[in-house]
Amino acid sequence: MMRILLALALSAAPSLAQEPADLSVDLSVVEACMANTPPGELTPACIGAASQQCQQAPGGDTTIGIVQCAMAEHAAWDEALNREYGETRAAFADDETAAASLLAAQRAWIAWRDAECAFQYDRYGGGSMRSIAAANCKMSMTAMRALELKALRG
Repeated sequence: MMRILLALALSAAPSLAQEPADLSVDLSVVEACMANTPPGELTPACIGAASQQCQQAPGGDTTIGIVQCAMAEHAAWDEALNREYGETRAAFADDETAAASLLAAQRAWIAWRDAECAFQYDRYGGGSMRSIAAANCKMSMTAMRALELKALRG
């Protein structure tokens, strides 16, 4: 009888380990940052703004929420990066050497970014800050590279 009461009580109580909220970012914040950043400016204050807004939502202020928000903004910047890479590569289409060098540089940059963000993760050992550091690293480095590619076209 005691087991049945315990089972009923547990099934009626809210879960203590609830799934994180479905956090997302306002893509227009990233697009505005991209559009309004002057050529050559690689560290505008607007990088991270969409993630910060996301963190104000319920669940956004937890470690998991902060990481989810940063990775959501990273995804938006990654879209911008891919768009800017395509447009930059097209701008150098008439120069096969430059286009090939840009491809090699982009591949090397991806490897460098991933290694740098892995270091940011590892430097915090077993602490929960490591996930936040790695997510913010990936977001900010991707944003800066998108802005850099845009600036290459003048």
